[in-house]
Amino acid sequence: MAEGTPPRGESREPGMDHDLYPFRTLDQAPRFVWPDGARIALTVTLMLDHWEVNPPEHASRDPRIASPLGAYFPDWLTWSQREYGNRVGIFRVLEVLDQFDLIPSVALGSAAAKRYPELVDECSRRNACFMAHGSHATRRITSRMSEAEERTFIAESRDAVKAATGDAPQGWCGQDFNQSTRTPALLAEAGFVYTTDWANDDRPFLLGGKLLALPPQPEWNDLECMWLRRVAPPVWADCIAEAFAFLHDEGGAVFNLTLHPWISGQAHRIRWLRDGLTRILGRHGIWRSTTDEVARVARQQL
Repeated sequence: MAEGTPPRGESREPGMDHDLYPFRTLDQAPRFVWPDGARIALTVTLMLDHWEVNPPEHASRDPRIASPLGAYFPDWLTWSQREYGNRVGIFRVLEVLDQFDLIPSVALGSAAAKRYPELVDECSRRNACFMAHGSHATRRITSRMSEAEERTFIAESRDAVKAATGDAPQGWCGQDFNQSTRTPALLAEAGFVYTTDWANDDRPFLLGGKLLALPPQPEWNDLECMWLRRVAPPVWADCIAEAFAFLHDEGGAVFNLTLHPWISGQAHRIRWLRDGLTRILGRHGIWRSTTDEVARVARQQL
């Protein structure tokens, strides 16, 4: 560190407790201009994961999702419920997206990329874009990793997606949206253009001046709402409709709907995905796009 340079964390802009991006308020945010004068950009992020029956001891899992049974013996019930999404639920979700001419942006873990080539093909033939998504649903980036370990983790995820799809991913969607303070810089170094891990805005912004952050918007993420908060499916559909209506009226924002096939693809929930999409797509001025395209257009305006 150069002489006279404040230690990291001690000199911040007002309102900030880190220096990964500058603080801004809603009235300072750009009103993005979307193609054909659309008022709002709509994307659907589809999570394609592989859950391990017995994750390694050092693996970091979201404790809100992991069953305590898995700490003692193979938790087949929890594992098979997640696997239901990749055997059954994903096909229901894709069918609904097809009905609305929505192309998914797929967060593809490296383990899923290798295990489920049929599902990768199903998404590819729909012209999906693919984001790197770590390795397994049971392993996420944490600050306990060394810089070398994190760099290798990111590179292996990127390379697995490229091997499975033929294209290097432009975007990164972290497992459980986890990052360390190093992650944005390491993602940019690895060639990523954007990430969907930062929930502090409805509009894209720059991390470190290089990496674009697109909003993941967990407030209407199916797992956050219906699994963790126990929001009833009809109320979840209301949340989607209400949030979209407000952002549509406000103008210039992104609406990112994140779906997990083992959640939304269940028989008692799929109706409410269709209901929510029906209600939001009855409006004019919507740009239906992928995260790759939203990042490309947004970056031109920053």
